[in-house]
Amino acid sequence: MTTVEPGEVYDLRGLKCPLPVLKTRKRLEQLPSGATLWIETTDPLAVIDIPHFCSEKGHVLVSSERTGDGHRFLIRKG
Repeated sequence: MTTVEPGEVYDLRGLKCPLPVLKTRKRLEQLPSGATLWIETTDPLAVIDIPHFCSEKGHVLVSSERTGDGHRFLIRKG
């Protein structure tokens, strides 16, 4: 079993589509391959957009969970 390191939390709450994906892409470009990043968002479309983005760009969506006011995603950079 692989343990996932906590990673950085990137707070994108309050932003609407397409900003969460655009900002996530830009932030991941700054990280080394294999790094993890938590994304927090209140955009209801993020549950579709973030997994699609990860799939298209070769990143791994490690976790997706609902929070009190939105969603939280854990992404491992591909």
